[in-house]
Amino acid sequence: MKTIAFFNNKGGVGKTSLVYHLAWMFSELGHRVIAVDLDPQANLSGMFFDENRLEVLWHDEEKKTINGDIAPLFEGIGDIATEPHIEKVGERIGLLVGDLALSKREGDLSEQWPKCLDRDKRAFRVITAFARLIDGASEKFQAGLALVDVGPNLGAINRAALIASDHVVIPLASDLFSLQGLGNVGPTLREWKGGWKDRIDRKPEELDITLPNGDMKPLGYIVMRHSTRLDRPVKAFRRWIEKIPLEYRKAVLQAKDPVAPIIDADEHLLGHLKDYRSLMPIAQEANKPMFMLKPADGVIGAQQNAVRSCHEDFQSLAEKIIHKLKKEP
Repeated sequence: MKTIAFFNNKGGVGKTSLVYHLAWMFSELGHRVIAVDLDPQANLSGMFFDENRLEVLWHDEEKKTINGDIAPLFEGIGDIATEPHIEKVGERIGLLVGDLALSKREGDLSEQWPKCLDRDKRAFRVITAFARLIDGASEKFQAGLALVDVGPNLGAINRAALIASDHVVIPLASDLFSLQGLGNVGPTLREWKGGWKDRIDRKPEELDITLPNGDMKPLGYIVMRHSTRLDRPVKAFRRWIEKIPLEYRKAVLQAKDPVAPIIDADEHLLGHLKDYRSLMPIAQEANKPMFMLKPADGVIGAQQNAVRSCHEDFQSLAEKIIHKLKKEP
């Protein structure tokens, strides 16, 4: 099983929509997928389910959310759920449901991080809570992929989420803010990875849990155009997009004296995703991905061509991710 986090320090690039659509596309290609909503805003869960279903999940006495599954550990009355709740979406997609209450765990996750260096057993349990929850859910659902959505920050929740991840995909918009976010992501990933390796070496011998490797290997980046302004000249768009390959090599790969190709020839580019803004409201109303929309959902005329193009884009992206995963040792 491979766990992939979709992460950038810059918000508003369409990251959550990306995870949602990739989950559906991987499913369509025959892969069993766990979608993991670790952004305390719970927007990914809101894309999969309407408010009525979320209200039931959030207020159910059994606490059928990620926060509910980890609550016994954080409240000092046990450990994470041995049988995490998986909300089934279609035949091959399972969702670990997000929860706004997850934000309350930021302080404890921050406090326990240095305590791992003191070989504190509870600290290790807290820091690995997400990783163990994802592993348990993937085994229960027999999933080969876990796609993790996180918020656009460098806080303790995201650190624990990234420690749980084998790979990282970085969604980018074509603007200065995304480029600056990229400059923050690389050093942060190295800091978290190095810090976790130090802590693995200090695991108490009597601790009966499996620790994640915390590899966080960069798998590549995706150029998202969801935030592109219609009034912005193409020249300005290209100005920022052409800087991405070099910045990715410097900030994320830490290459010495990097020489970057043009972006369309960059091996680290996983794909371009166009702006399908006319399809998104229809998809939200129909509660399905944009590339699955039908005329009965309200797509007419040129929108039907956009649906086909959207399907091609996401299929190409999903296939490239699978191809790169297969090349990994």
